[in-house]
Amino acid sequence: MLDHKKLAVIHITRNELGLAEQEYRDTLEKVTGVRSSRELDEAGFRKLMRYFARSHHYQVNAQGMTFRQKLYIRHLAEDLGWDPGHFSNFLHKYYHTDTVEKLGKVEASKLIESLKHILAGRVAGGSEGRQ
Repeated sequence: MLDHKKLAVIHITRNELGLAEQEYRDTLEKVTGVRSSRELDEAGFRKLMRYFARSHHYQVNAQGMTFRQKLYIRHLAEDLGWDPGHFSNFLHKYYHTDTVEKLGKVEASKLIESLKHILAGRVAGGSEGRQ
């Protein structure tokens, strides 16, 4: 049986992908052979996550940005301590968009590298203050 954190990841992913209950259960059964995430073992969990990562469900937009990229961008922005307004201004200034969802896969990769660079600079400089 999976721990609560992994079960939470599955349900967060399901909600983020907008999967209806029936579609989620059918996918779970098709990929892992069970109809409830509580019945999954570690191998089943990895199988399901790999399936989601490779499926069309994981594309956030037609430009190809993946759900994984979107989550990582969100994680980096949180690590930087940026509020939504600050992050939106950053996106507008450097990527000429007001939302992450409008970025393509290549732009999302560049944004991730930018955010990692900023974060690394803060850690190296010792200034981990919030903005």
